[in-house]
Amino acid sequence: MTPMIPAHIPDEPPLTYADSFDIPVLFRNGPADKPKRQWRTAKHMAWTGSDGFPAADGWYAPTTTWREIIKAATEVGRDVTPHLQNQPRYAHGELIARVSPLYAYLGAHPVKPRHPVPGAKGRRLTLNPVYAHGTERTAKNAAAYRLGMTMTEWACRSLLGLGQTEHLELGGPIPALHKSFKDPKKKLPDLWGRHETDEMYWLIEAKGGNVGVGTLRDGWAQLKAGSKILGSYTHRTVLVGASVRPGDDLFLTIDHDLHPGQPPITPGGFDPADEAAVGPGNLEDHLGESDDALIGAARAQMLTYLALGSAPASQLRTVPVPTDRASRHRRSGLTTPLENDDLTLALRADARGTEPHVEQHALRAGIRSMGLDDFLTCRIPGTEVHLGMSRKLFAACERLHEEDLAIARRTPGLRAEDQPAVDRGLSEDAQEEQRLTQRRIFREQQEEARPRLRPLLREAYERGTMSDWRDLLRRPEEPTLDLQSDKGLLEAATPETYLAVSRYDLPGVHA
Repeated sequence: MTPMIPAHIPDEPPLTYADSFDIPVLFRNGPADKPKRQWRTAKHMAWTGSDGFPAADGWYAPTTTWREIIKAATEVGRDVTPHLQNQPRYAHGELIARVSPLYAYLGAHPVKPRHPVPGAKGRRLTLNPVYAHGTERTAKNAAAYRLGMTMTEWACRSLLGLGQTEHLELGGPIPALHKSFKDPKKKLPDLWGRHETDEMYWLIEAKGGNVGVGTLRDGWAQLKAGSKILGSYTHRTVLVGASVRPGDDLFLTIDHDLHPGQPPITPGGFDPADEAAVGPGNLEDHLGESDDALIGAARAQMLTYLALGSAPASQLRTVPVPTDRASRHRRSGLTTPLENDDLTLALRADARGTEPHVEQHALRAGIRSMGLDDFLTCRIPGTEVHLGMSRKLFAACERLHEEDLAIARRTPGLRAEDQPAVDRGLSEDAQEEQRLTQRRIFREQQEEARPRLRPLLREAYERGTMSDWRDLLRRPEEPTLDLQSDKGLLEAATPETYLAVSRYDLPGVHA
């Protein structure tokens, strides 16, 4: 007999609610046994915000939003954009792959902790009945990977103020790592990043699903292998376990250790005048004064840029966002929700008052005089997620894409005609080694181009301020400017990006 979802679970659409919830987080200075429901019974300390690790290990219960989680999901993982130089529309598929498992398998449920934290929402994430009762093992494994990567990105960036993460296989500016990933069988950590407040590298391993102590010890071994390679530089090893079982809360264990050594290496061709480059948490907070931050932000948003630039005109629109970037600098998390942002609400109300009497072109010019910019956005097909960005960042991404395409065309080994056919008998490991080599060459070429890229991207960024969207998109018509506030969306923005989710398609609440 085929097992069924129990009859007491109601068959109803998800409830509509604000998307805030609490995530229990346990900080420890090394992997230990998996907590036994302590996320419900422990006395949690209040999370007051941090640009690094809290002063004391122990249990915390920070509050976040679904938008922050989706932001993390869209930006974490292997950079696939080098493979999309000629097929940018496939960026939509990659974004779907990163977001859809979270919508498919996560729900939320109300909780009454034994020791409630002041200001807590009393709602936590959990696995939904579909995952618990009907999902096969291979699908669970894939979902666990995506959950682990997403929650690790959220914890390191939104919670702890780490700068942009990168897949460790690329090595970045760390020469010791360049040769370490030639062998795909080596067990090394997932991610690395540079924390400006800590003034050190972080090596990061992500685990997700029903994470037990064995999985955590495996992760710690991967971190030790990476730490051994990186040993001469000051760095922190961070192991994040995103643990959840059907019927239980999602909670994180963050095991960490500190390794003293040399200061981190600055980017290639570093300009000493750019030393304020990368601030805690968000490159976008520093684009005005830092060319290296601009390069990093454009690279981080390249997947979204490709999705926007290749979307059909009918799917594009622009939304008004305050011109004042400082209003969206990092406070807690990376994004600023807009539904309760007084500045956004007031400026949009003023703009709507002129809408019935003004044509689109004049309206777009008029909102600029009111202190509004309009960000390009589209819904990612197959999801209820809307992504977007400003003119300035779009123009910088466009320039970076042109340079990346030129690298791919002129570099032997990266062109399609240089690749051996898959059916020539290469093993899976050999194919993966080849792909690792290609990505590493591509990234090395990007780093070599950095001194030349700085003025090019800066010029594009500044030019984008007054560019029309039709010119940036190279299309005859401007996307429609949408001033309607009641679209069923929960919106959020960073200084240069936009993200919205449907309030009617959030993870449902389960008793």
